[in-house]
Amino acid sequence: MGTKHADNGSAAGAVAVESPAQVRNVVLVGPSGAGKTTLTEALLAASGVVSRAGSVTEGTTVCDHDPAAVRQQRSVGLAVAPLMHDGIKVNLIDTPGYADFVGELRAGLRAADAALFVVSAAEGVDATTVALWEECAAVGMPRAVVVSRLDHHRADPDAEITACQKAFGAGVLPLYLPGTGARPGVVGLITQRFFDYSNGYPPTVTEPDPADAERITAARNELIEGIISESEDETLMDRYLGGEEIDQQTLINDLETAVARGSFHPVFPVCAATGVGVAELLEALTRAFPSPLEHAAPEVTTLDGIPRPRLSADPDGPLVAEVVRTAVDPYVGRVSLVRVFSGTLRPEGPVHISGHGLADRGHADHDADERVAHIYSPLGATLREVPYCTAGDLCALTKLGSAETGDTVSAPDDPLLMPPWEMPEPLLPVAVVPRSRSDEDTLARNLGRLVAGDPTLRLERNAETRQLVLWCMGEAHADVVLSRLRAGGAEVDVEPVKVALRETFAAPAKGHGRHVKQSGGHGQYAVCDIDVEPLPRGSGFEFVDRIVGGAIPNQFIPSVEKGVRAQMERGLTAGHPVVDLRVTLVDGKAHSVDSSDAAFQTAGALALKDAAAKTQVKLLEPVDEVAIRLSDEHLGTVLGDLSSRRGRVLGTEPDETGRTVVRAEVPATELLRYAVDLRAMTSGTATFTRRFARYDPLPDHLAAKMDH
Repeated sequence: MGTKHADNGSAAGAVAVESPAQVRNVVLVGPSGAGKTTLTEALLAASGVVSRAGSVTEGTTVCDHDPAAVRQQRSVGLAVAPLMHDGIKVNLIDTPGYADFVGELRAGLRAADAALFVVSAAEGVDATTVALWEECAAVGMPRAVVVSRLDHHRADPDAEITACQKAFGAGVLPLYLPGTGARPGVVGLITQRFFDYSNGYPPTVTEPDPADAERITAARNELIEGIISESEDETLMDRYLGGEEIDQQTLINDLETAVARGSFHPVFPVCAATGVGVAELLEALTRAFPSPLEHAAPEVTTLDGIPRPRLSADPDGPLVAEVVRTAVDPYVGRVSLVRVFSGTLRPEGPVHISGHGLADRGHADHDADERVAHIYSPLGATLREVPYCTAGDLCALTKLGSAETGDTVSAPDDPLLMPPWEMPEPLLPVAVVPRSRSDEDTLARNLGRLVAGDPTLRLERNAETRQLVLWCMGEAHADVVLSRLRAGGAEVDVEPVKVALRETFAAPAKGHGRHVKQSGGHGQYAVCDIDVEPLPRGSGFEFVDRIVGGAIPNQFIPSVEKGVRAQMERGLTAGHPVVDLRVTLVDGKAHSVDSSDAAFQTAGALALKDAAAKTQVKLLEPVDEVAIRLSDEHLGTVLGDLSSRRGRVLGTEPDETGRTVVRAEVPATELLRYAVDLRAMTSGTATFTRRFARYDPLPDHLAAKMDH
């Protein structure tokens, strides 16, 4: 499904606003299946952007336009859907809830000023949901909670609100309550009015059911106390406790302040399928959520790293924008989703693209001047042209050849740089091979585009194993990457990932190398004798010259070393590089005419092979140090699993969040699918990092299975 173009104004929401005060950037966050995409559809339909809400199961939603999302029936990438309500432009940023796509979530958090945290009224709050809440909290994102899917047969919104309060802590209080009578609707606790959806959207405003009076009063008192306490206005609290009725506008103003501060999280019961609560949520998005003026922009520096004063969302300020997501469309090419933090982005103008790069993932630092041709307002896959994009707003740019996710867009005469947000490390390796020679060029081209757009994807061309390895976040991420490669015309197959091994000597040995060829004309003559002894792991290679009496002329001694090193690179028994040796050159012979650099290189290589034939050559495997962060309930399972992987636990320690960090050393061959297995063992709540530690001998029973 390619990007579609629409003329300006051909669909509702294609509006360029003039002031940041008219913008709300709201990211939808929550576990997979909570109903974020469906809620987006309901909001778009209610505001007239689409005539009818699409369906996830039918693959007709605005945001899940990626073929992989349609096939998996879940979001796999960030998507933007703007709407207009009461003169305010709301950029809804739909993000995936599955752990493999946390990079997309973090991009959404970077682009937004507030979050709608969506949970299902039928699911409770699990550890995965708490982890997503912590992702938002880590960046100080203001949040409101939507309890969705009220029409589910197991829905219990009151229990879900209680579960959220228990899991997320103080400040989670309902702004509306679901109705309890026969009439579908919600009760506004500030207005004390019932919004009746019996006749559909928009609702009819009536008096609440008298039977609900006690429930409403208790919830309203708790809400007002929560809002006032967060307002830090002691006189207001005294007035309230003294029995004074606080006017609604004061409460709404204080509510907006508390939400923007990130200390208060109002709860909205909403049913996307029936429309219940949608009008109230739209009202809150525009009246109670912070604008870009209330959300501090990231720090910026010059290209030389000199800090600049923190910018504000000023349309007349210096241009500073950021590429928060990069997609590659088969027809349009590269599409960059951009958040403008300062200044105004205009078409047909030059810009400077600068990026830190991620060298370990195939990205390099880069700086380039480019020209912006057109500016678009994205609605899912549809691009609608707009005349400009002001500070605080989101837009899409096409054909910026050098732009990658995380890059800064600024003015050519004042180039600036924003620090990139932290990206998770991809830990699942997938080895791919082109199906035919004709697929090689297409694969290389498509991989370049995918890596440019996805900072959670790392590309490794392993010179030792001769494999092309894609490091992914998990199986779902790998599935999406492979499907995008194939959609781009590259037929690829997956093969088992190979781990680069090493070889070394198990015991000292002597080697004799003789390379003598005299068949007319200029001959070749070189003889050398070496002593080889293994060194401790990680020592590398030592070459010692103990030639006496000029048995080998000085100019040929480096040739012997060069030949030994070349043979070590080629391997001895299994074709793996040889490490941790001391080679001592003790004797040899030369010919005054026929000896040469090449001859002694060959003799040195032959001597090492001869020594290897006289002793055991052991295989070495890489060992990684891993740090696993998990809750105590899974500790026993994970420790037992590490033991089965030949792991050695170094110790455990608590971290600052109350979880446990397990440090262990594990052979790399046992970690190939650990990203998948750890998630399964811990219900997706544990994370781990890994780094190379050293090489250790491969056990004999495993070495015997290796294909020599």
